[in-house]
Amino acid sequence: MKHARVLALWTLVLALPAAAQNAPSLIGPPALPSTLPGGAPLQALPPSAQQDILQRLLDAGAGRTLGSQSPTAPQPAPFSSLGLPAPTPAATDEPLSPIEQFFENRRPQPASLAAATPAARMPMTPQPLRQFGYDSFRTNPPGALAGQAFGQQLNQASGAIPEDYIIGRDDELVISFRGRTSQDLTLRVSREGMLLLPNLPPLAAADRTLRELREELGRRAQRELAGADVFISVRQMRQVTIFVGGEVQRPGVVALSPLANVFDALVAAQGVRKSGTLRAIRVEGPRGRRVLDLYPVLAGEGEPPDLTLREGERILVPPIGGVVALGGEVSRPAIYELPPGSGSSPLGTMLRLAGDALRPSGNRFLLETTDGEGRRAFREIGLQSPLRRGDLLLVEPGTDVQAHNIRLTGHVAQPLTRALGGRGASLRGLLGDGRIVRPDPYARMAVILRTDARTRGRRFQPFDLSAVLAGRADVHLAEGDEVIILSLADVLWLSSPTVQWALLDETERGRLNAAQARIAPPATPPPQPASLLAGLPSVIPAPAPGMPTPPGAGPDPSRGLDCAALTQLEIAARSSPQRFAHARIGGFRRLGEAPCPQVFLDYPALLTYLLDNAMTLTGEGRLPGLYPITNGTGLDQVLAVAGGLTDTADLSSVELTREPSDQTSAIPLTRTLLDLRSRNFAAVRLSPRDGVRIPRGFGDRDNGPVTLMGEFLRPGVYDIRRGERLSEVIARAGGLTPQAYPYGAVFTREAARARQQEGFNRTARELEMGLMQVAAGTAVVGSSGRGTDVSGAVAAGQQLAASLRNIPAAGRMVVEANPVVLAGRPELDVLLEPGDLIVMPKRPNDVTVVGAVQNPGSLQFTSGWRASQYVRAAGGTQRFADPSRAFLVLPNGTSVPAGLGAWQQGGPPVPPGSLVIVPNDPSPFESWGFLRDMTQIAGQLAISAAALAVIYRGGN
Repeated sequence: MKHARVLALWTLVLALPAAAQNAPSLIGPPALPSTLPGGAPLQALPPSAQQDILQRLLDAGAGRTLGSQSPTAPQPAPFSSLGLPAPTPAATDEPLSPIEQFFENRRPQPASLAAATPAARMPMTPQPLRQFGYDSFRTNPPGALAGQAFGQQLNQASGAIPEDYIIGRDDELVISFRGRTSQDLTLRVSREGMLLLPNLPPLAAADRTLRELREELGRRAQRELAGADVFISVRQMRQVTIFVGGEVQRPGVVALSPLANVFDALVAAQGVRKSGTLRAIRVEGPRGRRVLDLYPVLAGEGEPPDLTLREGERILVPPIGGVVALGGEVSRPAIYELPPGSGSSPLGTMLRLAGDALRPSGNRFLLETTDGEGRRAFREIGLQSPLRRGDLLLVEPGTDVQAHNIRLTGHVAQPLTRALGGRGASLRGLLGDGRIVRPDPYARMAVILRTDARTRGRRFQPFDLSAVLAGRADVHLAEGDEVIILSLADVLWLSSPTVQWALLDETERGRLNAAQARIAPPATPPPQPASLLAGLPSVIPAPAPGMPTPPGAGPDPSRGLDCAALTQLEIAARSSPQRFAHARIGGFRRLGEAPCPQVFLDYPALLTYLLDNAMTLTGEGRLPGLYPITNGTGLDQVLAVAGGLTDTADLSSVELTREPSDQTSAIPLTRTLLDLRSRNFAAVRLSPRDGVRIPRGFGDRDNGPVTLMGEFLRPGVYDIRRGERLSEVIARAGGLTPQAYPYGAVFTREAARARQQEGFNRTARELEMGLMQVAAGTAVVGSSGRGTDVSGAVAAGQQLAASLRNIPAAGRMVVEANPVVLAGRPELDVLLEPGDLIVMPKRPNDVTVVGAVQNPGSLQFTSGWRASQYVRAAGGTQRFADPSRAFLVLPNGTSVPAGLGAWQQGGPPVPPGSLVIVPNDPSPFESWGFLRDMTQIAGQLAISAAALAVIYRGGN
């Protein structure tokens, strides 16, 4: 009873596809009504759901629990995804089978083949080798019934029934008679195989082909129906059941169309496992037993087998036989099964299965096999050599080198490789189309990287690119030549700070760092000692535009040594300092870091070669620097690359420096002055390592401006002529405003600033030496039991020394800036220098009192008051003040005693904008020599701070 229910449900499921179609098909299963009994609609299920239900019915009929899966069967899709085509997993996402893992573990790596293959490269496939042919069964076409192959789908959709189609039981035929009587009959072949026609005797139709049945009906119609014509077609084809067993994904009975073949049956069983054979599949049935090899179908090599199926036949897939792996440079790298019943096969036969080698000739066949003790052994074989079970063959080039080729690279539109010969035989043919070179090449030199055929060493050979492009020169090329075209930017990089820094030794680098540290102000304001500079404004101006960044605050050109070319250059420069003496261009400061051009990343040795063959152009060239040249290059050609000369060049005394050609002799360096006012630059022939300096003609304009800030009618930046004085620039600026205070003008100069800064550093060193003497003396006294704790004073001295080093000097000079006074006393009119700064403040209305007073601060100016009156207004002096050493910092920058002593009578009248400083009494510390000059140091700091404050207010 149970099996009867299963059979009934099975029949229902097999009929479901007909109900899901809009129109009846001539070769589909029998049609069902569109509604169930009672009027309910019959829901159409997708093919994947039908196959799943069919499998569940088969499991139930076999006594297995519903919903359970066979160990090898894939999990069915969830019902939420029914009706959607299942994605096909990529081959690379599938886990490796045991056979694939076996060969993956044995795949030789280049390191393991060093002894067997001295050549550089092992041509391995990037993905693991897969077993051939098994992915052909991975999935069905979208919308197909399980077991319907591509050919079957095509026949079913188009209705093309072959003439040799064998009629079977339950086939439904349409027979039409045309003649004296015309009728159309739809008949089904009975279970006995008979076809019952009216007015004609029963006809045996089963096991006849469609052609034979048509011919038999035609004869009977001629005999029985007086010459009527007969037409026959198949309306509905039956379904046949085939058993598929062995190494398949889902063994069991599958329902197929009568047109199905062995492939259809294997697809219906969801493919062959990778442990099953594709070359010895057995088909058993009424026609006997036969063995099929699917490789002729899958690989297209050999005679295709008979894949047709008859009802009642069985398909059995035995375990896989011996396999070999073919990898490397073949059309279809994979793992292939050996012919059935044989333990080996010739290499040529297996190579044809893999689509043959990619190269028509020149291949090397490297075999990895196993010796008698299980060791992996390598050897090279020929096409007639046999491959045994478990062998791995790699197809490689016999000699993987390039031959008869040349390469063009560098500053070109597209790097290319060409054959040696024809247009590639010479430079003129290679560069025949000038558009292949990108704009702005370096026309004076390009290089050929040539390999010596005897030593295999490579060397550079220069040539004049402009002469080749113009057709005036030509160079024959050799095999393996690389023609490197340089750009103008590549050559200008030779003069960059990055390259120049690599040429310096440690001494020169240290001197350069020290020089820049002297001219570079600190990035952040240093801490000021509160006890000495209390009340002073803490103003540190920002670096002026164009000033270099101090060391540590900006990019370090030594970081460019990540470039291999710079590393080689520094090694060469350290090894032979005089080798690149001509390339060290004076005056090029560290202005940043330039990245290494790509051509020097590709050819690191090119940098030193270009510097060895470079000449130096300095002075009034528009692009001074280093320019690689060939021997005999004209000066006109170098100037053309350098952009020509400036308008101020003096051609009457052009300096040519030349090293002796014989470097072993003691011939000194020669310098020659050339008069080139005729502009016959082509007559000057240059050689590598030459130096050309084009001086600037004498001019009255100085080489830098001065800056006027503050209370001028037209403040700003003014260029100056040589010997111009302060009064002249003030007149050019329109004079002073009514609010100007000439007595407080601040005049700063870079040279004065450098001298003051050096003075601060010297004083700091002397102070530190005094600290060392005090500390040593205190230690000696302390050992006798009469010591005094001076640690606080020593700490204050250390802080003061640090302040002296870090505080920027103002560079202030005391000058007379009143135009009226300068008109009457011209000897006070100072000569200006480039970089001078003149700040004219507004007339102040206060006097500042700082130091050892009760209430330091700024007081309103009172005409006629002296320093003693301002000190009393600030609360008087403190207990440990030393009025006798008090001093004034006047607005013009000078210092005078304040006159606070008992015999000084209050000092002179104090002008507005002055600074009164009352120091502490150092008498308790007179025995400490380093404190005797503390008042003087504090005065210097106060003067600098006051000047910086005026500059800051003037700038704002």
